[in-house]
Amino acid sequence: MKPVIVITGRGVPLDRSDVDTDQIIPSDWLKRVERTGFGAGLFSEWKDDRSFILNNEEFQGANVLIAGPNFGTGSSREHAVWALTDYGFEAVISPRFADIFRNNCTKQGLLPVQVTEEAGRTLLDAVAADPSLEFTIDVAKGTLEVPALGFSTTFPLDEFTRDRFLNGWDDIGLSMRYESDLAAYETSRLRFLPSTR
Repeated sequence: MKPVIVITGRGVPLDRSDVDTDQIIPSDWLKRVERTGFGAGLFSEWKDDRSFILNNEEFQGANVLIAGPNFGTGSSREHAVWALTDYGFEAVISPRFADIFRNNCTKQGLLPVQVTEEAGRTLLDAVAADPSLEFTIDVAKGTLEVPALGFSTTFPLDEFTRDRFLNGWDDIGLSMRYESDLAAYETSRLRFLPSTR
């Protein structure tokens, strides 16, 4: 994954609570074997309704999703994160995330920004009223700012996860930090044992 240091952009207000992974990417889309192309299926059942927020031209090109509480519940499908990132989202703001969804986000470069319920409501209402509002999310500082509102808050991110984002380390990237140690180990193994070479 690529490093995530500062995210700037506009938001989309998804004013719904308890959004589960089947709503994020319906099961019909799980037949794909690639990790790309899922953006077209993002909220696809809701997109059939012409009034759905992602069908609104004012929000096209926005890269921050502002959701209600309890976002990403349901089954553990990485496809939900793939759909959000493939669509163009770099961060999701919510008062509460499902644990498995949050964990999937942190391993794939989608920043989960947890805020208070009051802050979440403020942002949903503000972006619905003014789609041009600009967000700045600083991973190193753990801050979320909307300068035009005079809004600033912090969000929790443990140091290990913060390092993953700042350095662009997915699970393979974490292992590759020890590439020379792995190579040294492989050269010292007995020849009759299975090898990765």
